[in-house]
Amino acid sequence: MKFFIDTANLDEIRRAARWGIVDGVTTNPSLIAKEGGDFVGTIAEICSLIDGPVSAEVVAEDAETMVKQGKLLARIHDNVVVKVPLTKEGIVATAQLSALGIKTNVTLCFQPIQALVAAKAGATYISPFVGRIDDVGRDGMMMIEDMVQLYANYPELETEILAASIRHPQHVLQAALAGAHVATIPFNVMNKLFAHPLTDSGNAQFTAAWEGVPNKDIVGQVSAWLDKNER
Repeated sequence: MKFFIDTANLDEIRRAARWGIVDGVTTNPSLIAKEGGDFVGTIAEICSLIDGPVSAEVVAEDAETMVKQGKLLARIHDNVVVKVPLTKEGIVATAQLSALGIKTNVTLCFQPIQALVAAKAGATYISPFVGRIDDVGRDGMMMIEDMVQLYANYPELETEILAASIRHPQHVLQAALAGAHVATIPFNVMNKLFAHPLTDSGNAQFTAAWEGVPNKDIVGQVSAWLDKNER
């Protein structure tokens, strides 16, 4: 499963990129507004930091304007994916953008039949909002499972399921087990994927034991050994 980071914060993206596990970025109007920067400049900067899909959302309500905005957004960088809301007008825009070879991420999906509609329109990604479904007392991960099964029934559908509204590491694990192609993960949640108390305690034990080793210069020792044995 691919990991996208769900943020428009450039510092978070730089820090996450260093980990070597980030495959792409998703943004939305709320995340862009939170950072207070220039929209186009922020998208361009993100594309320079992550060599992968970067979702940039249209902010129109009619298909004609969505398509116009989407065409322009796609010109910012080859990695831009145009994010479109799952409305009737959004689906019209998705079909038109897809016909032009422009990648799309259809967002605000809350039931499997919507995912089928988006796939038929040629969406590159569909973004079901797991956490928001959980918030209203339904099982968001069951929605992911149903979508995976639905798409498996029709292999000709190439849309990838992008699990969104991820709230905690368990959501990431459940999405992977369900077969989602992508999870888009907030920085604070992605930062927790490394953590386990037994990992921390075990590492502390190894570090303490290493203090008893006479010569701790691994680089120097290995380099000297290689010089001697690779002649």
